[in-house]
Amino acid sequence: MDIADMLSPEGVLPALRVTSKKQALQELAKRAADVTGQPERAIFEVLVERERLGTTGVGYGIAIPHGKLAELDRLHCLFARLETPVEFDSIDEQPVDLICVLLAPEKAGADHLKALARVSRLLRDRTICDKLRGTESRDGLYAILTESAASHAA
Repeated sequence: MDIADMLSPEGVLPALRVTSKKQALQELAKRAADVTGQPERAIFEVLVERERLGTTGVGYGIAIPHGKLAELDRLHCLFARLETPVEFDSIDEQPVDLICVLLAPEKAGADHLKALARVSRLLRDRTICDKLRGTESRDGLYAILTESAASHAA
């Protein structure tokens, strides 16, 4: 599954203004509710529950919050570039400014893990992250994410 299959241009937030990890998750849950048609509160709770298990701040200013919702019919992805980095309890203790949320159906199983691996592989590429940090338009960010993902396919 390509990122373009999970991410729509409406799911790209080019300049999200938040001041904390909790606020970032709240805002992303709100946007995810619009994209998925699922309740904002349910999305927020699944993301917070996942954070309780361990941070999704993977280092280098990147976080990949994720979770499963029974009512989803397919995988969904949202991407946010934060205006100002926020503390995210990352494994390298650095603040986060790039967040990619992945939401999967409860029965997604291996597809959820494959999507998580695909997003992780893409965001490990420093060149791509530099491009994402230097791009302010939704369309530009969407193009980088979807075009770059195609070249990083497993």
